[in-house]
Amino acid sequence: MSTKKHDGHPHLTGEHRWGDAVQLVLFILFLGIWITDSFVFRYSTFLREIIPEYARIIAASLVLICGWYLARMGMKAVFGTTRDKPELITDGAFRIMRHPIYTGAILFYLGAILITLSIVSAAFWLVIVAFYILIARYEERLLTGEFGDAYREYMKKTGMLFPKIRKSK
Repeated sequence: MSTKKHDGHPHLTGEHRWGDAVQLVLFILFLGIWITDSFVFRYSTFLREIIPEYARIIAASLVLICGWYLARMGMKAVFGTTRDKPELITDGAFRIMRHPIYTGAILFYLGAILITLSIVSAAFWLVIVAFYILIARYEERLLTGEFGDAYREYMKKTGMLFPKIRKSK
């Protein structure tokens, strides 16, 4: 496996070696597509005519705030504590979902889309969501290898990117 460890954080099990680089590339591509479509060509932003600006701004603000909060709480839980060895984090934002940082990022992109209603950006957003699912599954294989049945039980009770509506028994 091509796993990357974080320097100064021996308590983390690791992540995919290319995860950060691909996230950066996807972010740059998304910004280019979103800005070009939303503000230059306006090729696929016709829904702006139907949905009032105030409604889009309110919806986008709520989504962006939720995304920021989840990412912040997830980062605080993972990087804001010092542990000598890896341990399963199941409190805070991790109590309701297994990957709150990724969910926060997904919601950030969604908030931008809601502001301008760019359909082209929304289509590219689906690529971004698929990427986050792939790297989340990769990390889950690492975590299952590290924590075994404890992580499998956590997976049964907690949703991957969004809270589970019904808890598994």
